[in-house]
Amino acid sequence: MSDYKHIRFETVERVAYITLCREDLNVLNIAMMEEINTALESLTGGNDLKALVFKADGKAFSAGVDVSEHTAELVDKMINTFHMMFRLLDGMQCPTIAFVQGAALGGGCELACYCDMVVAAEGVRFGQPEIKVGVFPPVAAAVFPCHVHLKQVYELLLTGDVIKAEQAMEIGLVNRVLPRENFAADCEAWLARLTTNSAAILRLTKKAIRAGLNKPFKDALSVAEQIYLREMMSTRDAHEGLAAFMEKRAPKWEDG
Repeated sequence: MSDYKHIRFETVERVAYITLCREDLNVLNIAMMEEINTALESLTGGNDLKALVFKADGKAFSAGVDVSEHTAELVDKMINTFHMMFRLLDGMQCPTIAFVQGAALGGGCELACYCDMVVAAEGVRFGQPEIKVGVFPPVAAAVFPCHVHLKQVYELLLTGDVIKAEQAMEIGLVNRVLPRENFAADCEAWLARLTTNSAAILRLTKKAIRAGLNKPFKDALSVAEQIYLREMMSTRDAHEGLAAFMEKRAPKWEDG
């Protein structure tokens, strides 16, 4: 485990974990975001991970970005540091997942919901209340329309309303809502459904999904077809998985 002040960063059995641990609310100040970026930079280009997981200690996943650093002197640095997290996440080849045990608000909501998948505890709150203090959330404005009906995006960002995990799942921001009891253990059990698969095939499946976004079907299919034939079928694991199925045995992934 690496030594950080505001996060814990470790890799266990091909899964990288970034745990937010800055007091109870995990307010994202510049120092904490720099630590997250350092951790993400260390993972850039790695092909052996099966997943990157964000989780948190405390009462909240994250109550947002530190308003005290939203000053004329610091705003450029704050925004650049904050947005670097998403630029780095955008380059992650493995699936990214947020385990949200407490409120995810403002920048904390953006961080959680930017991940490829979100698992939340019952009743936890999600929201973008920035409009109430006279600003708007750039990441949510850019990303939420990809996941949520546009009219609901307008409502969330223009009212600053906070919603519960169950409603966030209904509108497409959350994948799964789990009971608060045994949340951490249940999240790991949920994660195991993904990590039993090949790292190489997980990576290429994510690549195919992303490559086809916002393309007409015929173009998206052509891109996915090329990834399938030229990249996936050149991996050892594709042939191992097919052979294991025919031989009625468990596959032995080489993750390549």
